[in-house]
Amino acid sequence: MATLLMCFDAPMQSWGTRSQFASRDTATEPTKSGVVGLLAAALGIPRDADDKIKSLASLRMGVRVDREGVVEDDFHTVQNVPNTEGRNHRTATTRRFYLADALFLVGLETEEKQLLHQLLNALTHPRWPVYFGRKAFVPARPIPSGGLAGELQPITNQSLDDALGTHPWLENQPRTLTRERSKPQDAPATWLRTIVDADPLALEVELRHDHPLSFRQQQRSYAPRAVRVSHVPLTPEMISDEAA
Repeated sequence: MATLLMCFDAPMQSWGTRSQFASRDTATEPTKSGVVGLLAAALGIPRDADDKIKSLASLRMGVRVDREGVVEDDFHTVQNVPNTEGRNHRTATTRRFYLADALFLVGLETEEKQLLHQLLNALTHPRWPVYFGRKAFVPARPIPSGGLAGELQPITNQSLDDALGTHPWLENQPRTLTRERSKPQDAPATWLRTIVDADPLALEVELRHDHPLSFRQQQRSYAPRAVRVSHVPLTPEMISDEAA
């Protein structure tokens, strides 16, 4: 197995799961459909290429929350909105949620290491623009993750679970780094939340309805996926010397 590690860092991100027209929600971590859509854009895969979308969605995905975001919302005004009969066009106000100041380590695991190198090349030189849920929510730093100091390769021979448990912390806020570095040895550990694809028949798994099958306009379809929500401890070894 090999794992591609990515840094999702931006002032604002949006990962919708149950969005309706008047209210667009966001999950508190990247969804599989959102990550697959981002990779498809980087590779230049069109929306109607269902087989290629399904191939990307088959990769095992895991997320480590290196900084929990704050859910915020804003309002958008949309003009000339028709009613259900296609008449009486009007102006509508929609409420859209997003995550502020969130930071994620996202990993993709597969036996096809060549595919991970193709994804890495696409993320470094994307065919189409990549963003985190909305076109205005662009990455704050390069997506391929080499750790805060950039001393690691984004592709590792570690399993997904091992990589999420040992990869350097992506936090880059000086005050937060100083606080973690100066904690007494007997202080309670800091735990980072993880959400990892799991066997649907395993115990203590949750279902997320965000496994993409098609991104076709007006025909988008998704399947459920099983995930295991857990936590990994933030160890001193995960805080880079450069951060200190």
